[in-house]
Amino acid sequence: MNCYDFDKTIYKDDSSWDFYKFCLKHYPVVIRRWPMQLAAFVGHYVLHIISKTRMKELFYQYFQDIPDMEKVLEDFWTTHMEKIQPFYKACACSDDIIISASPSFFLRPACEMLGIEILIASQVNAKTGQYEGENCHGEEKVRRFRALYPHDTVEAFYSDSLSDTPMARIAQKAYIIRGGKVLPWPSK
Repeated sequence: MNCYDFDKTIYKDDSSWDFYKFCLKHYPVVIRRWPMQLAAFVGHYVLHIISKTRMKELFYQYFQDIPDMEKVLEDFWTTHMEKIQPFYKACACSDDIIISASPSFFLRPACEMLGIEILIASQVNAKTGQYEGENCHGEEKVRRFRALYPHDTVEAFYSDSLSDTPMARIAQKAYIIRGGKVLPWPSK
């Protein structure tokens, strides 16, 4: 089985950021969340006083301003599937696994469009933005993968980020994506 990160790996950009911009355009009321979102970014990236999970929870509070999340996601993914990387389209397999820090409800429609059945991602409430557990990032990806597949072998793992080194270590082969190019993982 092959495992893939999603954002900036099989999807050209950060899908959560693209979705936020899509929501700003269609639901400008989300602008009212800017002070809290700015404070969350400063609290995590500058002051280092809140966790990444908490920072994302505060950012995702704008979900409360989206009246029909299911419909908005359908509209978003219908217009953004062109950002799936050509390398993935060429090598996609039926047993691929997406393992991502993005919210699972958010990636599910894209996975369905791609024919991907197995998605391991952050459990986030689509109405409130609250996490139900930890952000699926770094070592957490390995924990979640092993909870579902304790003895299975990852033949190949693909990601754009060295923060995914824990997943790269458990794979037989690992690749880093740079500018849409598949390169060998720098070192495991």
